[in-house]
This record gives sequence, structure tokens and C-alpha cells, in this order.
Amino acid sequence: MIHPTAIVEPGARLAANVAVGAYSLVGAQVEVGEGSVIGPHVVIEGRTRIGRNNRISQFASLGGAPQDKKYAGEDTAVEIGDGNTIREYVTINRGTIGDARVTRVGDDNWIMAYVHFAHDCQIGSHTIFANACELAGHVQVGDWAILGATTLVHQFVRIGEHSFTGMGTYLDRDLPPYVRAAGNMAQPYGINSVGLRRRGMTSATVDALKRAYKTIYRNGLGQEEVRRELEAQARDCAEVRAMLDFLNASKRGFIR
Repeated sequence: MIHPTAIVEPGARLAANVAVGAYSLVGAQVEVGEGSVIGPHVVIEGRTRIGRNNRISQFASLGGAPQDKKYAGEDTAVEIGDGNTIREYVTINRGTIGDARVTRVGDDNWIMAYVHFAHDCQIGSHTIFANACELAGHVQVGDWAILGATTLVHQFVRIGEHSFTGMGTYLDRDLPPYVRAAGNMAQPYGINSVGLRRRGMTSATVDALKRAYKTIYRNGLGQEEVRRELEAQARDCAEVRAMLDFLNASKRGFIR
């Protein structure tokens, strides 16, 4: 299942049923799990571990050195979970010793063409990245987040679970869980209620998140007042608690 023109360097560990397409290069420190398919003209290098049943399209480049001028060849890694679709020209760089030492991608992510994950990014599971999304270093993305085409994300920004960005969004600060954002600079546009209902959240939970959103963005409260109000609301809703915990942990601040 390895094309005769592909190069699989000695030391690479590929499960027996992994397919490797024409002219692809798989480096000596690469590990690929069963059922994964590597298309033609793919480069996978460095200490990169890829799980099961992934689909990697042509011209993707995974495990390359970080685009960080401080990087001096240290032993860092990329880890990719199971069931991901990685389309054409996607680039995922290794981590750095200044942070996690590893760039991670979870399970069941849909990563469209020309997406870039820089060093030390931490991507959850069940996310969607539309074409040409670009993540700078140290970005964190929660489960079920959806990023519209050409979304740009500043380094160290966190993107909460179940959030959503419109096409052409620029995020320079954190995007809270469950919130929709769009624009350059990003502005909040309500709760991602359609996505939440599609994933089985009850109307009561969605209503509680809408109330929390109004507390944050529409009631004219200061940040301490917002936190006190959310603390009361979080007693009856785990999702509001998750939103409050996210805001409390923010170091860059969140979009307003």
C-alpha cells in the first residue's frame, strides 16, 4: 500500500494497512496508525505521531520545524488523533521548548485546504476549519468550534468550545465558549444557538447561555459585576459555569 515512488525513511512506524501515495515523504521519527491514508506529494517529518483512520490530502506538510526564530533544533513534536480529514496544503508545525513542546490535534476534525496550525497550538476534537484559516503560535481551540474561511487568530488566543467565527474574522483576543463572532476586529454576534441545538442541547440550556451572553455584552455591566452575575447563573447551568471559568482564566482578555 506504499507507492513505489514514495520515500518512507528507516525508523518510521506505519501500521500494516496504512496507504502512502506517490512521491510522498515519511520521515524516520513518524508514526502512523492503522487505516490512515496519506495522499500523493505529502511531507510528514520530525517526531510526528498520527492516529488511526486519518485522511491526509496531497501537498500537506506535517511536522515541519516551527516558524519561530528562537527555535534551534530542539526535540519537539506533533500529535494528531484519530479520524481527522486534512485537506490540500495544510501545514502543522512542531511545538517549541518555550511552551508545550508539542502541537496537538484531537479527533474527528475537518481541516480544509490551506489551513495553518503554528507551533504549540492545541486543537480539540470535532472542530471545523474552513479554507485558509491561519492560527499563530500557542493558540488553543476547544471542541466543536467552527472557524469560517480566512479566519486569522493572534498568538496565545483561546477559542472556546462550540464557538463560531464568520468568514474573514480576525481574533486578537479570546473568544468565549458558545459565542459567534465576525469582523476585523472580531465582534460578538450572539450565542451559537443553531449549532448548539444541532448537537442536542436543550432549549433551557440555550436560553441560559443567551441570558449569560446578555449579562456579558448587553447590560452595560463592569467586568466584576459581570462575574458576580454569572456566578449566580452558573449555579443552575454547567455550560454557564464553563463560560465563566473561561473568562476567569483569560490572560489576553476576551472580545467585546
